[in-house]
Amino acid sequence: MASPQRNLEIKARDPDPAGSLERALALGAEDRGEITQRDTYFGRTAGRLKLREQSPGDAELIEYRRPDDAGPRVSDYRLVPVSDPDALREALDAALGTLVVVEKRRRLLLWEGVRIHLDEVEGLGSFVELEATDGERDRSGPGQPGPSRRAAKVERLRTELDIPDERLIAGGYSDLLLDSRERLLAAARAAMENAYAPHSGFKVGAALRTPTGAVYSGANVENAAYPQSQCAEASAIGALVAAGEREIAAVAVVAERMDVCPPCGGCRQRLSEFAAADTPVYLGPSYTTTLGELLPLSFSLDS
Repeated sequence: MASPQRNLEIKARDPDPAGSLERALALGAEDRGEITQRDTYFGRTAGRLKLREQSPGDAELIEYRRPDDAGPRVSDYRLVPVSDPDALREALDAALGTLVVVEKRRRLLLWEGVRIHLDEVEGLGSFVELEATDGERDRSGPGQPGPSRRAAKVERLRTELDIPDERLIAGGYSDLLLDSRERLLAAARAAMENAYAPHSGFKVGAALRTPTGAVYSGANVENAAYPQSQCAEASAIGALVAAGEREIAAVAVVAERMDVCPPCGGCRQRLSEFAAADTPVYLGPSYTTTLGELLPLSFSLDS
């Protein structure tokens, strides 16, 4: 059984990768060379699950959980060696579905037990990541670095590498790739094609993305007793809740006969149960608003 491990990390955009490399080497960081990595993320009800294939290096399955905070955050994870990544990828895709694939080139450096990742991520650009793990020994003293020492080292590196708050990012590369209007609208359109609307002929599709990157979609389902019909947004929320999720990070709504199809008043209230006022709502390819703009002064749990 893979034992749980823990690390402390930050991730930031890097406008000057060459400068970051120069500063890290000047601090005495050990250059471990470049690694090519492909991370395939799969569907799940909690946490994140990815298959990492890398060269040089062996493939491994990684399950991890962490808060989506921009500052230093603790991640709990498990690593499982994989001898046949192709077969495992196919099996996980069949069982769970593939969410997104992250392709990157990583320059790895090591400084006093802290890993410095200078990443070039396909479709996203340049990033620097600092990662202090339980598994790295501390060169400046015996034993494993404790949590406070790891945090102090990460903060020192952040200062030395000139990483200001405004460049820090929450979430991970998969979240940045998943957080796209086009992907969510495509999911909503696919659901719309399956809408059951024989009475009105008005097909609607909705898709919801959670903070973990999972996407849940739904279509409107009509009924001969018209008040018993269900909106697309309500169908999508039902799928999200049934999967164990409780938070909406983005919304997309499309209709077959409208360029912009805003949710009805009831669905705006339904969405507000699981989303924040600043949650983006994509109403077609060219119109974006927020839930707060669609439903000001919503009736909330506090109410």
